Amino acid sequence: MASTARRTRKESSRSRMPVALRAGHDHDHCREDALGDAEALCAERGARLTSTRRRVLEIIWQSHAPIGAYDILDALKREGLTAQPPTVYRALDFLLAQGLAHRITSLNAYIGCTAPGRSHGAQMLICERCGTVAELEDGRIGDTVSSAAKAVGFKITNQALEVVGVCRDCAEASPTKR
Repeated sequence: MASTARRTRKESSRSRMPVALRAGHDHDHCREDALGDAEALCAERGARLTSTRRRVLEIIWQSHAPIGAYDILDALKREGLTAQPPTVYRALDFLLAQGLAHRITSLNAYIGCTAPGRSHGAQMLICERCGTVAELEDGRIGDTVSSAAKAVGFKITNQALEVVGVCRDCAEASPTKR
């Protein structure tokens, strides 16, 4: 129950600005919160967050840049673990099923979920310059897509929106000339 109250407080205090794009973003704190939320969520659900699954999640949360499965495998091997591709893919499948990570289909890579435990469509802003991926938390987008799909008789089973562009920091660092 305490973790549910923690998530509710965090959700109510969030701004509409995606966490990865917030000024002064403390990623160490972000990563610690994500891992704590994952442990609490798995405990509430009776799901086993094994040491390998947790380590894969830690690797995913090293930044807000997406990471591929083989890059995760390489990181595990650099740590001296004897992991094989199926080990990484099973861990990723678990993290996806628990809502702790998202797959960025266009990049064939993974990113940590900033709203674990809540059912939501993935809405990702992908910076083509620095590689940062920011997850939006705007239910209106999902509602609009759902309504439009329903109007044409389409039943959505998974909703993911990937938008490629330039984040504010990259745009300010190198404005496009027109």
